[in-house]
Amino acid sequence: MAVDFEQIRNNKTAVRNLPAPLADTAALEAVVGSILADNPFGCVAYESGGETIPGVVRGREQYTARIVYLDGDGKKVGAATVTAGTTAGMNAAADAVLADAALTGAVGGTPQRDANKDSYSCQLKCHDPNGETYTLTFGRKAVRLTGYEDDAILDAVEDWADTVVSLS
Repeated sequence: MAVDFEQIRNNKTAVRNLPAPLADTAALEAVVGSILADNPFGCVAYESGGETIPGVVRGREQYTARIVYLDGDGKKVGAATVTAGTTAGMNAAADAVLADAALTGAVGGTPQRDANKDSYSCQLKCHDPNGETYTLTFGRKAVRLTGYEDDAILDAVEDWADTVVSLS
């Protein structure tokens, strides 16, 4: 006889599409840094595996730069994408691609950084006073709240986001 899975939680996801993309990784870091410094959601530390975990911690981060190769008429003849776990890594990798004569020769054209096509995200893990742990993921074009049950968490995040110019 098969044993069925039984739902034990009702985790939700909410997305806020930004009216304008975050300008750059500095804008992303300003938002993330303010949460880490100010803890606007009142998150609390907790114990896990004998360690005290802060109420808000960084999770996964991904930063992607796009380089396009243009011919003499300004037409795109190729592209390269580099991804790293930090802004510094992304910029260093992009600089290396831009300086790589062998790659430029293989692709053709002149390489240029296309910052409008860059993408980036930073995930924050938050521990609410009610015991729930949820995730806030900040991307260039959207903010995603995942893994919450209590609508008061969504309300708190939404109220805060309404006060942040780059998110509203």
